[in-house]
Amino acid sequence: MKYSISVKNVNKHHKDSLSRSQRFASWITGKIGTMAFFYVIFSWTASWLLWNLLSPKTMQFDPAPDFLMWLFLSNMIQIFLMPLIMIGQNLQGKHAEILADNDFEVNKKAEQEIKELKEKLEYLTDLIEKRLPPAK
Repeated sequence: MKYSISVKNVNKHHKDSLSRSQRFASWITGKIGTMAFFYVIFSWTASWLLWNLLSPKTMQFDPAPDFLMWLFLSNMIQIFLMPLIMIGQNLQGKHAEILADNDFEVNKKAEQEIKELKEKLEYLTDLIEKRLPPAK
């Protein structure tokens, strides 16, 4: 019996199945989970707070110790990013399940081919042993 294992690119299939908004959520999740994003947020926060602590009173736009505008903007960023991050994580979880299912299918096919090869090898071994003269 001759057949081949069809290999499919599940990454491409998964990516092609995403809607535009799902691709955006996935992209956001990928960017937010980086050190570069952390450095941007940290720098923005440090600059904001230091400016409003150390600059002359007439140049401060969000006075200490309340920093109300900074708190408001930070909360707005969190409110908008949190659902996008959760959607992106759900999409990544579905992708991982698709990869696991594909791995399982490939493993089942490989196991079947190994069984067939083992049977053929045993058959050929029996044929060879029957044709060889008996050992003394």
